[in-house]
Amino acid sequence: MEIFDTIILGAGAAGLFCAHFAAATGQRVLIVDHARRPAEKVRISGGGRCNFTNLYAEAGNYLSQNPHFAKSALARYTQWDFIDLLARHDITWHEKTPEKGLGQLFCDGKSAAIIDMLLTEARLAELRLATEVGEISHDGTHFTVLLNGTPVQTHNLVVATGGKSIPKMGATGLGYQIATHFGLNVLETRPGLVPLTFAPHELDWIAPLAGTAVEARVTANGTSFDEALLFTHRGLSGPAILQISNYWREGDAISLDLLPSQNAFEALKAARQDNGRRQMQTALATLLPGKLATALTEKFALKGNLADQSDKALKELADQIHGLKLKPTGSEGYRTAEVTLGGVDTNGLSSRTMEAKAVPGLYFIGEVVDVTGWLGGYNFQWAWASAAACGRAIAERG
Repeated sequence: MEIFDTIILGAGAAGLFCAHFAAATGQRVLIVDHARRPAEKVRISGGGRCNFTNLYAEAGNYLSQNPHFAKSALARYTQWDFIDLLARHDITWHEKTPEKGLGQLFCDGKSAAIIDMLLTEARLAELRLATEVGEISHDGTHFTVLLNGTPVQTHNLVVATGGKSIPKMGATGLGYQIATHFGLNVLETRPGLVPLTFAPHELDWIAPLAGTAVEARVTANGTSFDEALLFTHRGLSGPAILQISNYWREGDAISLDLLPSQNAFEALKAARQDNGRRQMQTALATLLPGKLATALTEKFALKGNLADQSDKALKELADQIHGLKLKPTGSEGYRTAEVTLGGVDTNGLSSRTMEAKAVPGLYFIGEVVDVTGWLGGYNFQWAWASAAACGRAIAERG
């Protein structure tokens, strides 16, 4: 029977990165994945340019039942550490829309450069793709794992299998099954960073706007994001909606401020004084995209021209523009979700090493853990940081 020091389940961002650290001291490390190509989510990230980290990544940008859990790993492997690694591999990058201060970093070239870097960094480990993971057992010293029906043994088992998001790319719930098998608690999982869907009566006015984008402030359960909002045939998408989907729960309403950078009431009053004969639709079109102005005129049954509107009427319209209440019926689900919320309960893991407290030698890293970042490179930074914490701990243990 083959015996390894460490077997890493999952050849994604976290798994490949962990292998670099775990194999650095000469340990025999095996990475396995059921996919035929490694790091597929890295490949498609950022429109093929990989949004690999964020300038402002810190624990406050992550959701978890234990908001303090991510602090240790993020502090010990930072965004600057990963940026330094890119420099050593001559990978150039840029900040997307720096004027917005979002800190989102992308490769200048294709995301394949990041994958090549990860594979190079993990070159001391063995990589086996198209490999199915079967039964896993533990005798108190070794884990025995069936790989394509053949048993192999390992001292350390690292679960880097990701979450349930984007099943067409091979996402499964394997990591949660392994955690449950070994007695760890798994918190409820749900799609995150995902478009929201609506009932037919809302889609009647939303769907015709498909393709229309507007800078908006979207709020749910006390949290707000100021980014682009995109109308779709199924509902709402765009960065602002993806961000708020992490905070939205079924049955909740969301609030849209469609003009966060202006005072709609003052703008409409000034427009009335300047040219009161303008129709309401025309007046709104000076503040909002034309198709959206038309849709709101019809939705709110606005009649007449600006001169016909009292201050009260303009104030009521402005309140709608700044606080349009909508109630999504659901989301597009794991099919399009960028991440999975919930997962392996951090109370059962060491925040310093990612090791299961009750099962020595068993580790969980990356998306499978109940740590989910905002949109914009935060989730990759968690992959790098949690992988480094785990890999270094394995290397130090020897």
